[in-house]
Amino acid sequence: MTSKRAVVLLSGGLDSATAAAWAKAAGFGVAALSVDYGQRHRLELEAAGRVAERLGIADHRVVAVDLRAIGGSALTDDVAVPKDREAIGAAVPVTYVPARNTVFLALLTGFAEVTGATDLVIGVNVQDYSGYPDCRPEYLRAFETVARLGTRAGVEGARFSVHAPLLHLSKAGIVRLGVSLGVDYAATLSCYDPPAAFVHCGRCDACRLRRAGFAEAGVHDPTVWASGF
Repeated sequence: MTSKRAVVLLSGGLDSATAAAWAKAAGFGVAALSVDYGQRHRLELEAAGRVAERLGIADHRVVAVDLRAIGGSALTDDVAVPKDREAIGAAVPVTYVPARNTVFLALLTGFAEVTGATDLVIGVNVQDYSGYPDCRPEYLRAFETVARLGTRAGVEGARFSVHAPLLHLSKAGIVRLGVSLGVDYAATLSCYDPPAAFVHCGRCDACRLRRAGFAEAGVHDPTVWASGF
């Protein structure tokens, strides 16, 4: 029996699946939260359900927040998803969703309060925080302060911890970790612009990082790629 509960942000992608598996291996009783935010790659919600089932996470909830009403991103607006970019991480890309992790972590904190958890798990990593400002370690530490000051549990003495177990891993390192934890990566979906159900385009930033991760890790890649990849 585990003595502590953790809530995990589960997007259905490679990173979040690995973070969820890490939480289970660390001995936490895990509940998962996915967010239907109006993303164009909505198949990721189906992937999140598949991941939760295969990891044995019985408490998996989906919360709807319409970030399309705000827009400002290729993932929530009528903006083309960049393909075949040469310099991933050189600048904040148009796939950045304004304040997304702040919204998501706020929802995860509320979920934690309801379930009695103080440990929040998110699958951000070094490959992303070079381009996304809300994936940086200083941001995650600052959010712990927000959770402590802005919740009833916090003012009553609970100390929230934001765990980012993949933060300083390369994509290859994440793949190796996930394989060691038994993650079924065939159940995950990383693509920003999937051409069909559980098919990866191979050209967006997420696909290119995923493909390189498996190649560099030297392990079998179960990803279904679009024709030509």
